[in-house]
Amino acid sequence: MRWRTLVSAADLADQIDAPDVAVVDCRFDLRDPAAGERAYAAGHLPRAVYASLDRDLADLSKQGRGRHPLPEADAFCAVLGRWGISPEHRVVAYDARDGAYAARLWWMLRLMGHDSVAVLDGGFDAWLRHGGAVERQIPRPRPAQYKARFNARAVATTAVVAARLASGNGVLIDARAAERFRGDAEPIDRVAGHIPGALNRPYTANLHDDGTFRPADELAGEFRALLDASPVGEAVLMCGSGVTACHNLLAMDHAGLRGARVYPGSWSEWISDPARPVARG
Repeated sequence: MRWRTLVSAADLADQIDAPDVAVVDCRFDLRDPAAGERAYAAGHLPRAVYASLDRDLADLSKQGRGRHPLPEADAFCAVLGRWGISPEHRVVAYDARDGAYAARLWWMLRLMGHDSVAVLDGGFDAWLRHGGAVERQIPRPRPAQYKARFNARAVATTAVVAARLASGNGVLIDARAAERFRGDAEPIDRVAGHIPGALNRPYTANLHDDGTFRPADELAGEFRALLDASPVGEAVLMCGSGVTACHNLLAMDHAGLRGARVYPGSWSEWISDPARPVARG
């Protein structure tokens, strides 16, 4: 069984002992970057390795590229190899509940052409509700070789976003909470507001109250309404730093709407140049 978007706790429990299944714990907290690793040490899915958003899924040394710049492909391949993941593995990413951080890993693997990767629907909470096993032992996977490149055509740059803004073509969808999008509050970045012309679709709108994804047909209808007459391939997804934008991409893929691009620098890269326009309200 190949997984491309979401996998339920029940389905993962049936397959978790298979030698080609690799599980990655992506729990994280922007306000307390060490919290996820502490949670992992306290208990995680069997054989799961830990992925830090700051250390493994981003390159914080890149200046002016937002809070969580995409790492170089070679660096990410080295991380995958350290985790014992090869291109032949079926990878399942999970986080605490809603899939926001797990979706970042899902997107990065898909950028490398890794098709068999999914997010655990409902995260660690769903696994516990299912009665899944939890362990504290830190695995020592056998190192693997992973050689691939990111598909640059599937990534939106600031230049692409600026060109869209100038031409009025395509749709820019922002996954941040409504109050941040409007500029009423900005707890993280130094400038409040949004890119002019962007549409707001908080990633939490993709979810049930328990953190699992809503039905694909409902999501498809809502995203089609946002796209209006624009092709899916003309859509650019953003957020604060290229994390929850991946959640909207996952929701669209789950709904059968494939081809949108993520802007990894997102709002935090856009505002790094004070000359770029900002809208509020």
